[in-house]
Amino acid sequence: MTNYDIQSNREWWAQRWVDVLESFGWRRRLERARNYARQGNVLKIEFDGAKVTALVQGTAPEPYSVSLSLDPFDDEQWQYVIESMSQRAIFSAKLLAGEMPQNIEEVFTANGLSLFPLTKFDIHSKCSCPDPANPCKHIGAVYYLLGDRFSEDPFVLFQLRGRAKEQIITALRQTRSGNSEITLPEEPVSQTSSNEIDLQAFWQYKEQLEPSLVVITPPPSSETVLSVLGAIPMKADPAGSQATGSAQMVVTDYLKTVYEQVSQQAVLTAMTTGDRSD
Repeated sequence: MTNYDIQSNREWWAQRWVDVLESFGWRRRLERARNYARQGNVLKIEFDGAKVTALVQGTAPEPYSVSLSLDPFDDEQWQYVIESMSQRAIFSAKLLAGEMPQNIEEVFTANGLSLFPLTKFDIHSKCSCPDPANPCKHIGAVYYLLGDRFSEDPFVLFQLRGRAKEQIITALRQTRSGNSEITLPEEPVSQTSSNEIDLQAFWQYKEQLEPSLVVITPPPSSETVLSVLGAIPMKADPAGSQATGSAQMVVTDYLKTVYEQVSQQAVLTAMTTGDRSD
């Protein structure tokens, strides 16, 4: 069996995967799991279609079995995504070169989907260890190693959503070929004089929004308002600057936890409200 070393410099899409996982409030668990990954405890990773299986060596003599998967997209959803990709040649070029286009997520969100997990409930994971926490450090180590796999081959991320590399490339070529045969000349854009625009109503839209156009996506990084504001100013402690610094860390960690919980609840509330409105 092969040991895998965790990479220190990931591609942006692999780091995005880690940032999304940490945004679920798993940062401390994943820190312990990172050490497991670095020590080579993940002995084996295999793909069975869209499902990932792995063997992770723990404290027991026999390695633990880990499995995880994401909710795959159906054929119709992938058809929309492929059609959107085919309309932008840079996407096909970068994917064929083994790179993930920087704004690839726009293709999925435009079709009401999310390439990366939207909530922790989008990831289905299981470990044979006795630890009731999920993710345990064995599952977390596999999360990190998956990020390295994404760096090596961005199509692995698509595979977790139900489409293998060969399927995507073939579909892109066929769709682009079909599009090139029926390309129509663009109609000239009509010039409208400024005096024909109702400036008072220009920024108003009173129609009901199409529910499929309202897409809830996770933030692009794990950075929060607290990260932007920097250190929290606190009254100097009589015990000295070291005590003041410790108090700042305690308050900052507490506010980070509250911020993550509130953000997660806001997304879940929005999704629930959206379901009721339908």
